Amino acid sequence: MEVEGSGWEGRPSGPDGHRSDPDGHRSDPEGHRADPEGHRSDPDGRRSGRKGRRAGREGRRAGEKGRRSRGWLPDGPEADSPAGTSPDADPESVARAICLRLLTMAPKTRAQLAEALRKRDVPEEVAEAVLGRFSELGLINDEAFAEAWVDSRHHGRGLARRALAAELRHRGVDNDTVKEAVERLDPDQEAETARRLVDRKLAATRSLDPQTRTRRLAGMLARKGYSSGLAYRVIREALEEEGIDLEADFP
Repeated sequence: MEVEGSGWEGRPSGPDGHRSDPDGHRSDPEGHRADPEGHRSDPDGRRSGRKGRRAGREGRRAGEKGRRSRGWLPDGPEADSPAGTSPDADPESVARAICLRLLTMAPKTRAQLAEALRKRDVPEEVAEAVLGRFSELGLINDEAFAEAWVDSRHHGRGLARRALAAELRHRGVDNDTVKEAVERLDPDQEAETARRLVDRKLAATRSLDPQTRTRRLAGMLARKGYSSGLAYRVIREALEEEGIDLEADFP
């Protein structure tokens, strides 16, 4: 019986149920065309292979991120992570990791690091051993910390010796180290800094009466740690340069 059309529909199936197209290529029952050698063409399969390889690479990267997310750092487990809080966590490794991470962010005193270890429940003897080792290596140096603090805070914020000493004590630096550090600040330099601070604020107070100006300027210097005697002297000199003679005593 003759079938109209392209000739494809009417072609008989082979003994294995595969039909041939007009070019002689066989097709399986699902309609996938085979090449002349009988290999089945599957573009979706090639795409799946590429996707599989890409998924493999992403999986490896995810594994590395997962390891970090579970609390592992190059120098040991992160203290507050599952790795750092598990029963098998080595306290000394945890202590080292805590100290290294804090010192990487900013300089710290020995007392600050000891407090951080205490909050993480690191045993006291382990904390002392790690802190002692860090001190031997020069990673902890309260003397250098105090000197750098005084230089930075005086030149950057205009703080006087009294305020600087209070900040250092608050950070756990011992009294002898504090005293030695603040005494490096020359009294003449401290007075010069006070004058500079007054000069910056003087113009903004010109609309006020002399007593109000004096109180505001003195309050600013007091908050930065300057003594009342030095503050009054500097303010009086600054106002006298404007032709104002302070007759009242310093409040």
